[in-house]
Amino acid sequence: MDPVAATLIILALAIIAFVSNRVPLGVVAIGVSLALFFTGVLTLPEALAGFGDPTVLFIAALFVVSESLDASGVTAWAGQKVIARAGTRPVALLVVITLLVAAASALISVNGATAALLPLVVVVAARAGLAASKLLMPLAFAASAGSLLLLTGTPVNIIVSDFAATSGGRPFGFFEFALVGVPILAGTVVILVLGRNLLPVRRGAMMPVDLVRHARLLRQQYSLTLDTGMLLGPSTGVTEVVIPPRSALIGTRVCAGMSTPDGDLVVLAARRGDDLLKGQEFVVQAGDALLLQGSWDDLSRHSDEPGVLVVDHPERLRRSVPLGTGAKRSLIVLAGMVLLLATGVVPPAVAALLAACALVLSRAVTPTQAYHSISWTTVVLVAGMIPLSTAFLQTGTAELVADGLLRLLGDAGPHLALLALCLLTVGLGQLISNTATVLIIAPIAISVAAALEVSVQPFMMALTVAGAAAFLTPIATPANMMVLEPAGYRFGDYWKLGLPLVLLFVAVAVLYVPLIWPF
Repeated sequence: MDPVAATLIILALAIIAFVSNRVPLGVVAIGVSLALFFTGVLTLPEALAGFGDPTVLFIAALFVVSESLDASGVTAWAGQKVIARAGTRPVALLVVITLLVAAASALISVNGATAALLPLVVVVAARAGLAASKLLMPLAFAASAGSLLLLTGTPVNIIVSDFAATSGGRPFGFFEFALVGVPILAGTVVILVLGRNLLPVRRGAMMPVDLVRHARLLRQQYSLTLDTGMLLGPSTGVTEVVIPPRSALIGTRVCAGMSTPDGDLVVLAARRGDDLLKGQEFVVQAGDALLLQGSWDDLSRHSDEPGVLVVDHPERLRRSVPLGTGAKRSLIVLAGMVLLLATGVVPPAVAALLAACALVLSRAVTPTQAYHSISWTTVVLVAGMIPLSTAFLQTGTAELVADGLLRLLGDAGPHLALLALCLLTVGLGQLISNTATVLIIAPIAISVAAALEVSVQPFMMALTVAGAAAFLTPIATPANMMVLEPAGYRFGDYWKLGLPLVLLFVAVAVLYVPLIWPF
């Protein structure tokens, strides 16, 4: 089969599979790599080269850094400090949440920032007497805007920087994205504030842990005299477990204040239905509720053992405790990584890998945490789609598509070509991953730039901006999906506020970007 035809057919099948949402993203990406090999478009090393690409390793390592900030309570601490200053005024809360999640996403990715701050925002909305639906969509949209502030904001930033460097241009600097990210963020804040009435009032399906309320409730239900700080602190906490039928603990004699057999945990109090079993020895029965205290690590380990049902898992509570264990180490390592990325002393992948290793060696995260924190779907998606970009360039498919686009546009010039590419990116990005979208469109953009004999830099930066404009559907990004159920949104709620943002992003990509990175 002709390599160009094979590449286009594989692309079409991949898009169909992405849009259908019936095939896992990782399977589609691996299928693309294997299809390129079986059709003879690429050799086996070329088809699998994405899995050893520095960009992929950089992205994987950033997930570990993000986990350390989230698990140690750094994100929760920053969120509580900043939002506490906003009070309960709706506009002030909206602005503060927008700026906070934007700053977080620049460092720990769109999905990481949204997931970390979502519970906090729901609690703040409840305290302010607002529907969560008035704040959660701005949270997700502002995270996408914030991803344009730094190189680490999204995998797309890293991908386009690499494309620029290997296509006759140069890599983008760590802070260079802020030249477009700051105006985008400012415009996003204005649109979110002015368009806040476009947000629906919905009843969400989620009420996350309010740490203060949770501690107060436990003190009341178990008649405890300990203050909140002693119940839920940076290094120690409590968890409530229920004894299920057939548990090995049934028949055990327990009293409040005694330690577990291994001495790791202390039984603070117990309840049997409405009765408080405090100050007396009792025989454990099915349905008894025990309040256990210990270090967060010990609580997590024992909560996963058979014989107990956990009401609120310690790991979930631990992430809500500001500046917990490992927070200082996480911040020091983050500062070191940012310094290496900003100065360019080592390649970005090396800086991120050094940071990930330092976090594990300093025990800010455990090896298991590190492995679990990596979004393997994202890693496999990028690794599997990189060979398709290679095939587009090597087979001449990108040049063919670019020539067709330029013939269609005539002598309109680079601005109109850039507009066409951005609109294609935005349209495709509402249906499939923006990472996959940019990996598909970037080779075409490179060929268009070459054909027009202009710089590739504005095309790559514009693709980054257009790729972030995934606001019209809940399936456009994982962040959009994250807020769907907690806020009670419907599919058609997104485009009302999303459309003005899409217009802003496209305008910036086509009109502003070439002013900073000339053709």
